[in-house]
Amino acid sequence: MSDAAVSPGVRYVSYAVLLVLGALVGIAGSLVQAAWFPGGLLLALLATAALFYGGLRATGTQVGVASAAGGWLVAVILLSLGRPEGDGVFGGGGGELLFLFGGMALAVMCATLPRLSRPTP
Repeated sequence: MSDAAVSPGVRYVSYAVLLVLGALVGIAGSLVQAAWFPGGLLLALLATAALFYGGLRATGTQVGVASAAGGWLVAVILLSLGRPEGDGVFGGGGGELLFLFGGMALAVMCATLPRLSRPTP
């Protein structure tokens, strides 16, 4: 199916779904990366890369990556803020910084990948 055959409504719904999936992967990755360090960090970054690359392949545009990355970044930033009582998800170690900066680097890498041409039927 070509890009012109996809209606704008379907495209916007897919961007919204990717935004929600990005938030879910960000929440899950934030919990897993600290729980099972260093394997959890690797698992969280692999899930993040799979989501961003999947967003690129599913939509065929960089906006798919940007919507997934936007949901991921909002979730990770909100979880890093903590609460007034002082407790939060992130403890401030090196693993948390690797997850944050590694996820942002993965988003940039997936957004700058060349789009593959689709085969004509």
